[in-house]
Amino acid sequence: TTIPVYQRLGREFMPPLQEGTILYMPTTLPGISITQAEELLQTQDRILRSFPEVEVVFGKAGRADTSTDPAPLSMMETTVVLRPKHEWRAKERWYTGRVPTFLQGPLRVVWPDRISYDELIDEMDRAMRFPGNVNAWTMPIKGRIDMLTTGVRTPVGIKILGSDLSEIEAIGERIESAIRGIEGTRSVFAERAAGGYFVDFVPKRPQLARYGLTIDDLHAVIMSAVGGETVTTTIEGRERYSVNVRYPRDLRSDVDQLERLLVIARVPGGAGAAVGMPSTNESSAGSMSAPASMPPSGAILVPMKELADIELVSGPAMIRDENGMMAGYVFVDIAGRDIGGYVDEAKKLVAREASLPTGYSLVWSGQYENMQRVAERLKMIVPVTILLIFVLLYMNTKSTFKTIVVMLAVPFSLVGAVWFLYFLDYNVSIAVWVGMIALMGLDAETGVFMMMFLDLSYDDAARKGLLRSRAELKEAIVHGAVKRIRPKMMTIMTTFLGLMPILWSTGTGADMMKRVAAPLAGGLATSFLMELMVYPAIYLLWKWHREVGPAVAAGTLVPPPRSDARERNSE
Repeated sequence: TTIPVYQRLGREFMPPLQEGTILYMPTTLPGISITQAEELLQTQDRILRSFPEVEVVFGKAGRADTSTDPAPLSMMETTVVLRPKHEWRAKERWYTGRVPTFLQGPLRVVWPDRISYDELIDEMDRAMRFPGNVNAWTMPIKGRIDMLTTGVRTPVGIKILGSDLSEIEAIGERIESAIRGIEGTRSVFAERAAGGYFVDFVPKRPQLARYGLTIDDLHAVIMSAVGGETVTTTIEGRERYSVNVRYPRDLRSDVDQLERLLVIARVPGGAGAAVGMPSTNESSAGSMSAPASMPPSGAILVPMKELADIELVSGPAMIRDENGMMAGYVFVDIAGRDIGGYVDEAKKLVAREASLPTGYSLVWSGQYENMQRVAERLKMIVPVTILLIFVLLYMNTKSTFKTIVVMLAVPFSLVGAVWFLYFLDYNVSIAVWVGMIALMGLDAETGVFMMMFLDLSYDDAARKGLLRSRAELKEAIVHGAVKRIRPKMMTIMTTFLGLMPILWSTGTGADMMKRVAAPLAGGLATSFLMELMVYPAIYLLWKWHREVGPAVAAGTLVPPPRSDARERNSE
């Protein structure tokens, strides 16, 4: 009955660790302008700040001038600092208004009277749904660790590896539409790997040669007029700011304006330099007239459209590379489901509805990738732990049979651990496995105590010659088991008392420690009961068939323990 229950438990990498802060990371389609990003960011911050649980909101669009933060303008990051939990909105519970306030403290641990973190995120997610936006909710520390380890900021990510970005984008869109309807999907977004927009300047080499210009000359004009050029640095006390000069936005806002950009060209016998100048034609700047400038002596002004073809093209906004292949990501945010069960269902659906061409592959990443990595590591750690416990027990008992009997406490305790996890609705995670590994050592300790008391009772009966029948053997073993109840009960109760503060804690990190303590609490309960009932029966069968039974059949007494024989020989 326990195996089906274990199979119904969810799987996750790590239990949630509430940091007291939310990291909201919406994603838009590529091509958003800085002005639109600014307006959208301010709107998002204003809506988030309206929640009474929120204290401060910090939003960011774009990235810093560093290669360590490759965030496009379409990916925003908003840090939401929450108020203390007791300041959150209250909700009705069965004891509200029925139980005095000073008695509600213990009840709030089991039935909180404030909205939960998941309920707050669901409300925020409904309020932050904008056309073209896909939401993702995480926490700052957790999100940074996920991005550093897997490159994916959501609980589940799908990496599409291949050689053509357009095909990768098409596969991502098919996966996005396929898994959108899976239960537990809060949001899904496939990167538009080839969805960037660019302005290409294609030089006309014969025309450049005609005017005595080089490719570098043309590039210099484009860089200074459109991209901007740092001309100096201003010093304000201990602060330094670079001064960047480029044309006003009205003179570089569309292709027609860029085509009217004037380039100073050399003429035979002249000393003109390739310097960009705005056209003096009023129509080129709308209602603004560019300042009139005259070219240097011996030079002429050439419009940009005579020197280069200007085209609007689409291409990859950002190129990812993994394992020597181009990659595109699909970000999946889930709610109300365990990661393992969700990915198992999503894999079957994607395999059925989003077939892959030859040369393309999928890698399921995010927390699921970490979970798979830990599962492979546990396949080595758990057997090694059991082997070490077995070796230590054998060194203590000097008997293979006794060691095996003591090791039976491990499956006995796992029964209670699994059922307690199911009762608390906990998923299997690293924290749970840490608790189970600790439970193995504790089981070995209690099993050794039980075996020691059975041996003491048996040796005492053999010393007194009271093992002349099966009934006397049973009486001796029951006597040893009864003597063991009080010390074993003390061992179990002291451990339980030590675990109770953890199981009832509510502060930061409590969710993590509860997953460690839950297997210990549940496993000790069933281990205590089953060791008292099963160990004596196994011990009775073993001693009867190996020692007492043959002695009774031969009409002799069971020999006393070896320690007594050594003491008589020494006397």
